[in-house]
Amino acid sequence: MQKYLLQWQKKISVIEKELTGIDREKAKARPAPGKWCINEIVGHLIDSAINNHRRFVLMQIQDKLIFDGYEQDKWVELQNYFIKDLKTLVETWEILNLNIISILLEISPEFWKKSFKQHNLKDIAWGEFPANQPVTARDIVQDYFGHIEHHLKQISLLGEINFSI
Repeated sequence: MQKYLLQWQKKISVIEKELTGIDREKAKARPAPGKWCINEIVGHLIDSAINNHRRFVLMQIQDKLIFDGYEQDKWVELQNYFIKDLKTLVETWEILNLNIISILLEISPEFWKKSFKQHNLKDIAWGEFPANQPVTARDIVQDYFGHIEHHLKQISLLGEINFSI
């Protein structure tokens, strides 16, 4: 898991550079009514980092992976990411994720193998996790980074860039 996290640590800096290179006006262009612009996607990734930071700490304390969800559309709307400066959003996202990785790198190798029978990842995770199958901390972390990759693909299409990650 450490190798995986160190790879993501390197990717974060590459992603930051590519995101900050997006034209500011293009970053505020909505692809369709009701769809998020690049600013809002990055804002959503900030919200995801904030919520998952808490989960990654709690997973080390609790004996089950039961976490609160959050209303992602409302979070994006209430924070008005649409009008925010893209560079500031990207820098915030980068700092949050580098902090998350530093926290995760402190976790013992044994913990990554621990199985959790009780979880609500079916309801809160990006990927599919059947409620009746155990999961590991590795699963929730890889789901988090998979979620980031998903949104980077969206940004690639909207920003006409290709992430070299």
